[in-house]
Amino acid sequence: MVIQKFDFPSRVRLKKPNQFKYVFDLPVRSTDRYFTVLARKNKLNFSRLGLAIAKKNVKKSTDRNKIKRMIRENFRKEQHFLGAIDFVVLTRYQTSEATMKKLEVSLEKHWQNLKIKCSSS
Repeated sequence: MVIQKFDFPSRVRLKKPNQFKYVFDLPVRSTDRYFTVLARKNKLNFSRLGLAIAKKNVKKSTDRNKIKRMIRENFRKEQHFLGAIDFVVLTRYQTSEATMKKLEVSLEKHWQNLKIKCSSS
C-alpha cells in the first residue's frame, strides 16, 4: 500500500517566470464566472500550482490572501489525482463576491475538466 502525503511543499509550486511562461505559451483553458484556470502537461511525476490573483479583480488584500489560501488548500487535497499537469489559476471580476463554498466547487470542476482535457491532448 502506498501512502500519499497531502502536503504542499515548495516543489509543487510554480515560482519562476519561465515556469509560468511554459503554461501561458500553450495552455488548455477552463473558465467560469470566478476563475480562469490554465493547464499544461509537464514532464514531472506530479502536478504544480501557480497563482495570479489580480488586484484589479479582488480589491482588498485580505480577500486576495483568503482566496489564495483556499485555492492552495483545494489543490493540496486534489494534487495526487491530477497527474503531471501544471496549473495557473487566475481570478475573474466576480470572485470577490462569491462565497468560499462556491469557489471551492468551481475549482473542483476546473481540476476535473482540465485533467480530462490534458489527458486527451
